[in-house]
Amino acid sequence: MNNNNHPREIIVSGIHLELTAGLKAHVREKMDRLFRHQERIVRIKVELECDRKHDREHKFIVKGHIVIHGPDINATVDADECYKAIDLLIDKLDQGLRKRHGLLKDKRNHPHAVEFDDVALPKAI
Repeated sequence: MNNNNHPREIIVSGIHLELTAGLKAHVREKMDRLFRHQERIVRIKVELECDRKHDREHKFIVKGHIVIHGPDINATVDADECYKAIDLLIDKLDQGLRKRHGLLKDKRNHPHAVEFDDVALPKAI
């Protein structure tokens, strides 16, 4: 479906968190799932944040933003582990892409009827 000729732009940033090569590789590996069934994705931004307000447990918040032709798709997930939060975010973004695809497919297959009541149409010659 997706041609390898198109560049895949994935932006990963960390807030109060040091991004390791393994963490970036995990995000990029999981994002391939989204590119596999949606070829019109322009860019994906992922923000990994460690919320240090709680002393006992560190809560990880992951935000995803898909730039696509039409309305963009945003999702936010929080979890106790960073890798778990990334997996949950991918599931949520995948669900958003599937929902959007279903709506577009339904719109394409079931066009709305146009009524011409009270409209003067020109006569064919």
